[in-house]
Amino acid sequence: MQTSVPSNDRFDLYRTVTDKIAAAIEAGAGAFVMPWHVSAATGRPTNALTGHGYRGVNVVALWAEAVMSGYGTGWWASYRQWERLGAQVRRGQRGSVIVFYNHLNTAPTEELDDSRFRLVARASRVFNLDQVDGWQPPGPAQVSMVEALAEVEGFVAATTAVIVHGGSRACYRRDYDRIELPARERFRGSPTSSASEAYHGTLLHELIHWSGAPHRLNRTFGTRFGDSDYAVEELVAELGAAFLCTDLGIANEPRLDHAAYVAAWLEVLNDDRRAIFTAAARANDAAMYLQGFSEPEPA
Repeated sequence: MQTSVPSNDRFDLYRTVTDKIAAAIEAGAGAFVMPWHVSAATGRPTNALTGHGYRGVNVVALWAEAVMSGYGTGWWASYRQWERLGAQVRRGQRGSVIVFYNHLNTAPTEELDDSRFRLVARASRVFNLDQVDGWQPPGPAQVSMVEALAEVEGFVAATTAVIVHGGSRACYRRDYDRIELPARERFRGSPTSSASEAYHGTLLHELIHWSGAPHRLNRTFGTRFGDSDYAVEELVAELGAAFLCTDLGIANEPRLDHAAYVAAWLEVLNDDRRAIFTAAARANDAAMYLQGFSEPEPA
């Protein structure tokens, strides 16, 4: 059961979530360390009661909340859900806003017709495990980096995307429908990731772009650098790659060549309170689309 946030004229759900994410982006702008780089290390935010990972904008919102509040865990739940787990939210702790959607029947009918329903966003508050006493999370599955990278290789191969190595930059070429990457040996590791993770993280970013081709998901964001729509497409790719890196168990390191987008992202989020919702939804769609290539065929 979710703890709903009372609706009133002064509470703007979209602006509340957007402002939290924008603040986390701005806080890391100097070194281009975005909330999806820092908090991705704790994994996909997961509901402690159901064990299900959050999706879409809620992933980004909870990563941003973890960055701004200093939480070091990816476990979340509502007040009542923590109670059901035998845990207690500490007195004075403030919940983090997430979004869920209800179907609102706009034209009552005896027939179930999806076209007669629309989704209405509702707010709920959840609390991080760091705000709670009396619950221990299950131990993490132990997966070696060799196993994780092998899984990423299989994931990429399943897409059958054309990947060409050479040159000095990473990009997806829509005109040739191919991904271009520098040679593997040109990628460098960092104190928190290996060179292989840097290579694969970049490849996953470009695969998100690849998913948006007209004959795939047909995303219609811009294609020209400097265009605000192009900045949104880059945000989709950043978020989608973060979702995939997290699910595949590899580090998602900042790419300093993307730092030029930060100002554009902040401008878009300031101008359009629903932009991050759209970008996160498209990133979620792209990640799920790519994951679909690896799913076994139904029997």
